[in-house]
Amino acid sequence: MKNKLRTTMMGVACAVFGACAQKGNVVNVNANEFEGMLASDGVQLVDVRTQGEYDGGHIGGALNIDVKSPDFKAKAMDLLDPSKKALVYCRSGRRSLEAAGILVNAGFKVVNLKGGILEWEDACKPIKK
Repeated sequence: MKNKLRTTMMGVACAVFGACAQKGNVVNVNANEFEGMLASDGVQLVDVRTQGEYDGGHIGGALNIDVKSPDFKAKAMDLLDPSKKALVYCRSGRRSLEAAGILVNAGFKVVNLKGGILEWEDACKPIKK
């Protein structure tokens, strides 16, 4: 019984992660890798948290587009350049994965900061207020 449950859970996990990979290969990176990518030309930084969270502190140069806003995709399509890689983050990495899926489906190449701004701050990276 235990093995059957484990096998089922492994199958579900593979299906979920496989589906994500097929949606355009969202790349998940840690704070150091994310910071290195920010130094590259041709990238755009997107904070997908609420305006209040953004105002409380964000990564410098980030454009704020709340992923929970009903017009997230429309705003993103209007404000972002699909020819440039989109680097996305939120508080913990969960909402930015949601945003990454939306952006990938819209034709963007996306890099997600796993662990979000919490990981960024834990790595002593700069925050702008």
